[in-house]
Amino acid sequence: MATLRLGDTAPNFTAQSSIGELNLHEYLGDSWGILFSHPADFTPVCTTELGTTAKYKPEFDKRNVKMIALSVDSVESHKEWIKDINETQQTVVNFPIIADEDRNVSTLYDMIHPKADNSLTVRSVFIIAPDKTIKLILTYPASTGRNFKELLRVIDSLQLTAYHKVATPANWEQGDDVVVSPAIATEDAKKIFTKGVTEIKPYLRMTPQPNL
Repeated sequence: MATLRLGDTAPNFTAQSSIGELNLHEYLGDSWGILFSHPADFTPVCTTELGTTAKYKPEFDKRNVKMIALSVDSVESHKEWIKDINETQQTVVNFPIIADEDRNVSTLYDMIHPKADNSLTVRSVFIIAPDKTIKLILTYPASTGRNFKELLRVIDSLQLTAYHKVATPANWEQGDDVVVSPAIATEDAKKIFTKGVTEIKPYLRMTPQPNL
């Protein structure tokens, strides 16, 4: 099994899920996607994560991002667990959870790390662009819940930098100034970024965030 890296095509698969059979590439269509794994159903941290994800769905929708969760339990287990999530997190799970009992998808995406656990998935995150390339890979241990505000911030950066010749600096948030790509000469940058360019160093130029 080859290690997945940024820029690789996200491996396609067809699997059963809480909403029926799902083919990854077909399901994503022209959207961005976020695929994230959970160690197991009926676990406390995962319950809070999936509840939080459901509450954030309008924000993901706004960014044209489809969410897909995964754990190594069955569809029947997922459906029972969803009832608990809805009850305890005061929400409605509104995205598919893949059933990966045979570990096919987990193996394809290297989500099982034997030194952490031989059978359960770590908390993997893959952000996938509309062209099906992988734009971000994150791995959390089972004991640490993810920060979904940070995942939205990363998606904002990925989408902005996909369409403009900029990069986002440390702690950047939507609306903050951005870094001009080093590949662009300052004089050219001033023509491209009509809101202005501030040269701090020849290699560090800032400009107000372009409109998406």
